[in-house]
Amino acid sequence: MNLHEFQAKARFRDAGIPVPEAQVIDAAEQVSGAWQALGAERALVKAQVHSGGRGKAGGVVMADSADAAHEAAEKLLGSRLVTGQSGPEGLPVDQLLLEPAADIAREFYFAMLVDRSRERLALVVSAEGGMDIETLAAERPEAVVTLPIHPATGVMPFHGRRVAATLGLSGDAAKAMAQLVTNAHALFQQLDAQLLEINPLVLTHEDQLLAIDAKLTIDDSAAYRQKALFAERDVRQRDPAEEQAHEHDLNYIRLDGSIGCMVNGAGLAMATMDLIQHHGGSPANFLDVGGGTTVERVTAAFKLILSDPSVKAVLVNIFGGIVRCDLIAEGIIAAIREIQVQVPVVVRLEGTNAEQGRAALANSGLDVIPAADLDAAARAVVEAVA
Repeated sequence: MNLHEFQAKARFRDAGIPVPEAQVIDAAEQVSGAWQALGAERALVKAQVHSGGRGKAGGVVMADSADAAHEAAEKLLGSRLVTGQSGPEGLPVDQLLLEPAADIAREFYFAMLVDRSRERLALVVSAEGGMDIETLAAERPEAVVTLPIHPATGVMPFHGRRVAATLGLSGDAAKAMAQLVTNAHALFQQLDAQLLEINPLVLTHEDQLLAIDAKLTIDDSAAYRQKALFAERDVRQRDPAEEQAHEHDLNYIRLDGSIGCMVNGAGLAMATMDLIQHHGGSPANFLDVGGGTTVERVTAAFKLILSDPSVKAVLVNIFGGIVRCDLIAEGIIAAIREIQVQVPVVVRLEGTNAEQGRAALANSGLDVIPAADLDAAARAVVEAVA
């Protein structure tokens, strides 16, 4: 789950990570009062969307007066911001953050994340913040430093010293950086985070550190113990189909192809999409129904897939290990009958109770295309939309 910038900064402030004073507004009429409350000569009007690249997309506007901020707010609120990460439809702008312009001397990049290759947390820092970190890492990898954090010790004093040295900080600024590292680590663990990012983290001309931007991504698996945090989730920032999938514990991502996919297991789903493309087709979605599949979840999965009008055929690819293929077959039959599926459906079942599942489909009287293996299934579904 992603947090908005203003939500992340509220957590930063509580954790002792320095952030600017700011005002959240959701109507242009609130700008005048917010401007007066800040007492700023210049301020940034920042669109609150779950996407990076807002500045390049026009979602961050520098205003020299309350009138200029009001004009920017009128333009942004109610619009959809299209960034390099949002997709062509963009994301709705329902809230803005009004924040005083900082007196910036230097800009840094700071992040803490789960490094799955090392199976531990890691700090990622660079003395060159305020830009696309992926581009920087690709073009000049030596400019980005990664520091692993051992799970048995957590953050140690040397981490703070190393980060400060990497960023070229000394004196009080170095001490403040060491404290920021400690506070960020504590917050990361407290919130069950997957990513904590500050880009840029700035040093002002008064030698004060300030988190100008803030990003927090929380592990969805921690929803049961982060209930207050998940109650703040902004569902407006998610695709409606993806939000519906979330309600049914389905992993769904809409793509731009014409062949709907329903698979159990993320790896098998990726292989299925690869084979569809290999045979000249294009997947319309990634959908992993998971291991504990029920008839209700299969029905919900079919509804999700067919909610996309571009879907011309559906490929169901199930390997029954934990889940039984006969149960999947029951779900397929129930779903096709309930929502009266009008597109070709290709089914490949293998594993536990596969024979019973295939027999149930064959005896259902439904126009389902069986496939003996995954390659044959991929060919069949591509031919069905040709």
